[in-house]
Amino acid sequence: MKKVDFQNLILFENADYLVINKPPYLSSLDDRHEAQNILDLAKMHTADAQLCHRLDKETSGCLVIAKNPEAYRHMAIQFENRKVEKVYHAVVEGIKDYEHLLVDRNLVASNKGIAKVSKEGKPAQTEFNTLKTYYAHSLIECKPITGRLHQIRVHLAYLKSPICGDTLYGGKPLYLSSLKRRFNLKKNTEELPIMQRVSLHAYSIGFEGLDGQRIQVEAPYPKDFQVLVHQLEKNS
Repeated sequence: MKKVDFQNLILFENADYLVINKPPYLSSLDDRHEAQNILDLAKMHTADAQLCHRLDKETSGCLVIAKNPEAYRHMAIQFENRKVEKVYHAVVEGIKDYEHLLVDRNLVASNKGIAKVSKEGKPAQTEFNTLKTYYAHSLIECKPITGRLHQIRVHLAYLKSPICGDTLYGGKPLYLSSLKRRFNLKKNTEELPIMQRVSLHAYSIGFEGLDGQRIQVEAPYPKDFQVLVHQLEKNS
C-alpha cells in the first residue's frame, strides 16, 4: 500500500479532536503485517493522539481521534452513554424496504474474531433504513446503537441482507457482468468484483465537543464505493 498522507484524511479538526476519513485496507491500530497504521500516523500529527473507537481494516470512513487525554475521556463517556451517533452506509443483496427497523439480537465473538447471533452473547442493537433500491440490491443506512464486533455485518446477515463482498457473513462479491446485460470481458482475463472488500462505509459521526457544542462530520465515499453505487444506478 502506498504511503498515506495523513493531512489529506482530515475532515475536521479543533483543539481536542480530529475526525478523519479512514481509507480502506489501513489498520486502525498496530498490525504486525503492515508498515503503517492510523494510530502511528495520528501520533506523528499530534503526540498525544488516541483513537476513540475502531473501524475494521476493510471499512472506510469517519474515525474520531482525541488529541489529549481529557478529550479521550470525554469521548469514552459519550460512547458508554450511547451519545455518539454513528451512521454507516452498506450495499446489500436483495431489494429491501427497511424503515426504522431495529434489530435487537445479542452477539458473541469467537476467539477467531468471528461474531454470531446468540442468546448467550452481549446485547447489540442496530437500526436500519433503506436509502435506495436498485435492480437486485439496496443501499442501506445503518445506525449502530451498541458497538460490538462486526455488529452491522452480522445483523444484516441475520436479516438475510448480507453486505456485498462480505464473504465471512454470506455476502457475495458483486461483478459488473451480473449488472450489465451485454458485458464482454477481454479474452483470457479474469473478472474482478466492482468492489474488492466489504461494501461498508462509516458515513457520518456526531458527538459533543469539550465545550458542549455538537460536532457533526460526514465522510465522502471512497472511490471504490462511489464506483459501486454509480454502477448500480446506471444499470438498474
